[in-house]
Formats: sequence, C-alpha cells, structure tokens
Amino acid sequence: MKKILVHDIYRNCNLVNQYITLSGWIRNRRHSKSGISFIDIYDGSCAHTIQGIINKNICNYKSEVLKLTNGCSISIEGMIIYSIGKYQKYEIQVHKIKIIGLVESPHNYPISSKKHTYEYLRLIPHLRPRTNFIGVITRIRNGMFNAIHRFLQSKHYCWIPTPIITTLDSEGAGSMFRVSAELNEQCDNKLNQSKYLKKDFFGKETFLTVSGQLTAESYACAMTKVYTFGPTFRAENSNTTRHLAEFWMLEVERSFCNLGDIIQLSYDIIKYVIQYILQNNILDIEFIYSNIDKNIFHRLENFLHSPIIQIEYIDAIKILLKSKKKFRYKITHGTDLSSEHEKYLVNNYFHSPVFIKNYPKNLKAFYMKLNKDCNTVAAMDFLVPNVGEIIGGSEREDCQKLLEKRILELHLNKIDYSWYIDLRRYGSVPHAGFGLGFERLISYITGVQNVKDLIPFPRTVNHALC
Repeated sequence: MKKILVHDIYRNCNLVNQYITLSGWIRNRRHSKSGISFIDIYDGSCAHTIQGIINKNICNYKSEVLKLTNGCSISIEGMIIYSIGKYQKYEIQVHKIKIIGLVESPHNYPISSKKHTYEYLRLIPHLRPRTNFIGVITRIRNGMFNAIHRFLQSKHYCWIPTPIITTLDSEGAGSMFRVSAELNEQCDNKLNQSKYLKKDFFGKETFLTVSGQLTAESYACAMTKVYTFGPTFRAENSNTTRHLAEFWMLEVERSFCNLGDIIQLSYDIIKYVIQYILQNNILDIEFIYSNIDKNIFHRLENFLHSPIIQIEYIDAIKILLKSKKKFRYKITHGTDLSSEHEKYLVNNYFHSPVFIKNYPKNLKAFYMKLNKDCNTVAAMDFLVPNVGEIIGGSEREDCQKLLEKRILELHLNKIDYSWYIDLRRYGSVPHAGFGLGFERLISYITGVQNVKDLIPFPRTVNHALC
C-alpha cells in the first residue's frame, strides 16, 4: 500500500481514487450525531490539511475514534476522493485508523484549534512547530537554505565550516559570549581571571564567534572561492524585532575580485533564492499571501525584475539631509546610518532595495580596504524595504602595512592578528566578501517582521527556552 504525505496529494492529482496510507496529527475533529467523524490531518509536509471521513462502522469507532482530540497522532488507510465540500479539494474515505498517541489532558493542550498570537507561541517553542504558521516558515527557511547551497556549489564555491569557538572579535565590537569550562564567580578581577584562564580548557580566553569571516579568508586565499554558513552569536542587550543573540549568517569570501563583483554576486544569490522559493514552496507562499502579507507576490516579483540600485554613502547622507524629516538620531556626514535612516531610504525615497557603498573608514572594521582618498573604505551595505540592512561586505585590505596600521589605529592587539597578517605577508591577493543575515532575508521574503518568529528556537535577552 502506498505511503504518502499530504504534500503528495496536492501536487499529484493522479492519486485520486487511489488507496493509500497516511500518518500525521489531528488539527481539528468533529463528531456528528449521525455517527460520522471528520478529522483534519496534517503531517508538516505542506500548509494544507487533508480531511478524513470516518464512518461509525469502523471496528474501533466507539473504543478509540470518539476519544480523538486535537494533537493526537494517527495512521489511516483509505481512498483519496474529490471533496464535495467547498473548504477543501480532496478528502480521504477512511477504511482503517490506528491511534498512535493520545493527548494527555486535552483541555490543557497548549496548541488548540484557535489562532494563537506570535507572542504566545514564543513561550512554547517546542510545540509551536505544530501550528500552520511556524510550519510554513520552517519549510521556507529550509528551502532558502537549500537554494543558497545549490547556487554557491554550482558556482564552484567550497563550503568551509569555520570555528564557532574563537579567540577574536572580528568586528572589534566586544559584545561576545565567553566560553569557559572553569571560569566562575571567583574571577572578580583581572588577576584572578588570568590565573583561572591558564587552567581553563583552552588556556586562554575564548568566545562564541560573531563571524566566520576572518577564518574563511584564510581558505579563500588558498582556494579562491569559499563560503561559510552557520550560527553566529552576539551578546548585545537588544530586544528589537531585528536582533537575536544566536542567528545564522552566510559569509562568502572570494579572491581576485573587487567590490563590484561581490555586489553582483550577493544580488544574484538573493534573486536565485527568491526564484527557488516561488518554484518549490508555492503552497507556503500562498498561505502567507492569504494569512499574513497580501504584498508578497508583488514584492518578490519586483525584486526579480528590478535593476541594482547603487549609491555612495555621501549621496545617501545628502538625500537624508534634504528630506527635512525629523529623525530621532541626527544625521551628519561621518555618522553611521541608523535603522530609521535606512528605512527612509528604501521605504520612502527609492521604494526599492539599494546598495550603499564607500563608507568613511571610521565607521567600518579594520579589515576593510582603504580607498585612494584614504578617508573611505571599499565597503557596501544592502538595504531592503521594511527590514533595513541584510548584507554587509567589503574588499579586504590586502596590503600588509596598511592592515597593520589600521589594527594599531583601532587599538587592537597586533599579536592576536598575527596569523591574519600572514595572509598578506605570504602571497597576498585582492579579495572581497560579504555576510548575509539569514533571518533578515527570511523576514524580507515572507514579510514577517520579527526575527524571533523566523528561527526555530530564538535566543534573546532573558529568553533561552528549550
């Protein structure tokens, strides 16, 4: 007997009048007075449920079927037919049903048939995958992950699993989680801390990485085209809709290329991901259109057919100054763009995604390549409507002396970066790269604003459930 998924039914009309086996969970059930039960079954394969019609003549109808509640797991055998009801296209005439797992205390089951708020679902991250909303986001996230790997592998980029435990802060920001096997509350000063560190697992202070970029560069300077894709961590005391303490980053590094090359590459990656999702996750996109964001098709199609917009940082500042808009954070030449500035540019001025490039060097990290004016660096940020920045990248400084100078200017320990300097000392090459915030890209594609709803188990300030 053919074992199928709900997804198979909605993608293959040839299954009609076929006798099949299907396993899943009950999302809703109704028992009629006439002795017929209706159950809506989902298995996580798509946003649809399939209705099963159970006649009272089934042998275990009174003993088991009438005990079914939302959340119960079951396996059924029956025939797929076209539904005469207006709420679904297909249904299954159930001939046999096996109860796999009942729900203890059905009245206390946290996932009821009613619609739950996103805030409530964040309190039960271990159960929220059972909702249609989280199921849709999970499948889209999986599809995007697959698309990114497919694209880069097709372009002969080599995946590098860079370290999660590191001794360096690649951005120089200092907001990192410390990793230790021995360090404890007795380390109340630097002297005690130094003593404990010598006994600690690594013999020195280590952290959860904020970026795999620097170590990825070492492979790019040997293999030309590489990328790393995994979790990164930042201990920022921020609880906005755009920030997580643990999030995923795609970081691409390529030798023998410049800023223009990575701008084109990053744009091509996003276009490929959007095309892939529209082709392979159309049922999920239709669910979002019906329940979350009526603009989703227009936004995605517009991205696919719009040209790349690029502006200089100095021109972005001029646009903001001319707007006469009262921003919360004052804008002047040489200041960094805040979220409100970014959103004005893409939402109100360009009405489109935009690359901003060539920032003042004091706003960017030490490793970014100095332009000929000696005041700006060959860097870019990619901003999209309603989200803001989703990509940051640059050419990397390939001159040993200039890199060492920047390290000293920013009061970083040159010894800590000796291996990184070696990449310039031994056969240096021009190279560039970028980092893409995966959850922020999911936010742009789906229209879901809060990144806490776009990662399976969100880690934020005072929240680390599961």
